[in-house]
Amino acid sequence: MSDQQEAEAADESASEESEGLQTGDFIKLSYTARTVEGGDLVDTTDEEVAEEEGVDTEEQDFSPRTLVLGEGHIFEPVEEDIIGKDVGDTGTVVVPAEDAFGEYDESEVRTVSTDKIPEDDRYPGAHVDIDGQHGHVETIIGGRARVDFNHMLAGEDIEYQYEIVGEVTDRVEKAQGLLSMYFDVELDMHIETDEVEEEVETEEGETETETVEKETLYIEQSPQLQFNQQWMMGKQQILQQVMDQIDVDRVIVQEVIDGSGMGMMGGMGGMMGGMGGGAGGEDLGDIEDALEDADVDADEIVEELDEELDE
Repeated sequence: MSDQQEAEAADESASEESEGLQTGDFIKLSYTARTVEGGDLVDTTDEEVAEEEGVDTEEQDFSPRTLVLGEGHIFEPVEEDIIGKDVGDTGTVVVPAEDAFGEYDESEVRTVSTDKIPEDDRYPGAHVDIDGQHGHVETIIGGRARVDFNHMLAGEDIEYQYEIVGEVTDRVEKAQGLLSMYFDVELDMHIETDEVEEEVETEEGETETETVEKETLYIEQSPQLQFNQQWMMGKQQILQQVMDQIDVDRVIVQEVIDGSGMGMMGGMGGMMGGMGGGAGGEDLGDIEDALEDADVDADEIVEELDEELDE
């Protein structure tokens, strides 16, 4: 084979390797994962499968998951199997325990004082959080409890059956998909290009204000999200990831008040309107009675105010 033929073959091989889905692509993935040994359901996007396994499907979203290849959103062996494939392709991958939920570690089964466990969780099988670690209670004898801090699926090989349902190219859909991995809420959002004034440093070392264009992702914050602990603690990191992945300059989270909680404000407005002079004699009478009870002369107060204004 000539040098030219070898070069062409190498180019053709490189072209074939670059075809299909690649790291950084957003995809929609449908899948079902089970333990290899017992066939126990681990996770699924198939509602019928969940129902057959006795899973409570109410208020759960079984739509295909949006994920970014190369970002660790799914186990690495599955991700590696997807790279190079196309929308519509399927696959089955066995993920070894060490690449799934880890090997089972006997040293992670420890005896702790029951004082560290809430009274309602002092029974075998209860899930507990102790000193920042999550585990489940195996036994309780006297004032001591045996707690297994291994993941419930530690030591299990996992079989993934998947189908690549689609590729996501719209940036708003990408953002919605990323946030749905953290929060089970549907959020309204859109992207706008805004003109923003910002301070910039000149070549002379001085600062001046100039108007620049910034692409902004606007997110309407739902009540469910507003009081979500994970959102409150980690939104800075999560939104930074969104900005990096969809290539926008900033994110603005908007709190939407739809008027459903305005009853109290409406009542307060009525009170203040009455005190402002539009009220009937009964309201003014109440005020005068209050002044009399406080041993205050209303005429004296008016005279003092007039004197202060004159000064």
